[in-house]
Amino acid sequence: MIFTLASGRDAGKTRSGDTVYSAVDAKPKRSTSLRRLANTAANPRVAVLVDHYEDDRHALWWVRADGTGRVLDADEPKDRDAIARLVARYPQYREQPPPGPVVAIDVARWSSWSATGD
Repeated sequence: MIFTLASGRDAGKTRSGDTVYSAVDAKPKRSTSLRRLANTAANPRVAVLVDHYEDDRHALWWVRADGTGRVLDADEPKDRDAIARLVARYPQYREQPPPGPVVAIDVARWSSWSATGD
């Protein structure tokens, strides 16, 4: 399964009210100035794509959330709640919480596809 955050795309029509969070985790990065953060700050229209691939083409599917992205600062008290929620939900973050910013995506539109039509 692949999770991709795309920035600078058309966000579509407001609809949902859901929020999706994408953390900058503790894995080593070439730079702390990540392009996805700069892109989101400059143009908040973003998309999150999750897709599943298998050799069996009947098992293929994807889900996309289009919306407005905000970069939340882990050092800001008002933004710490997002990281606390990620730590509470995902065991891998309990030992090493995400140190950096979090991108919050206010979802405007969900779209999906599956090879089976479900």
